[in-house]
Amino acid sequence: MMATTHAFAGLAIVAPIAVVVPEFAPALAVGAIFGGVAPDFDLAFEHRRTFHYPILGAVPTAIATGLAAFAPAPPTAAIAAFSATAWLHAASDALGGGPEMDPWTNPSDRAVYDHRRGRWIRPRRWIRYDGAPEDGLLAVALAVPALLVFDGWIAIAVLGGVAVSLVYTLLRRRLVAWTPERFE
Repeated sequence: MMATTHAFAGLAIVAPIAVVVPEFAPALAVGAIFGGVAPDFDLAFEHRRTFHYPILGAVPTAIATGLAAFAPAPPTAAIAAFSATAWLHAASDALGGGPEMDPWTNPSDRAVYDHRRGRWIRPRRWIRYDGAPEDGLLAVALAVPALLVFDGWIAIAVLGGVAVSLVYTLLRRRLVAWTPERFE
């Protein structure tokens, strides 16, 4: 899935909390957005293995959520949102295709690495590849709760993310042809 889809999923998760505790809304949004994209910083390493923890991510998420419940404050809310969204990102990558640049030509059997069991989780391909039409549709649907709950710069960022998602979805299959070989 696209990084924007992951960020919108995180915003959708924290949106109900932001309604109940509006003074934490900016911290929750920042945590969710950064948590949604952070696992993909492993693109420079072994993608979907280095910073993706689909099983073990439950531990820091439980700790961070417990801390936020015990000591509610914007920083603890942001940390809990970051951790939960990063975990959701890693776990939901198993619902898509593999990490290869062109999964429609030679799909792999590796979606995301399970560090606990020491093996790769197979892709489910509900979202065939990042930027697939169904990914674009999911991104737009997941952006709706954020647009209903958050305002100001957060809403502007979400609208910008929707625009990026739609353009990426339209161009995704062409991008492989435009990518220099050293990045494949």
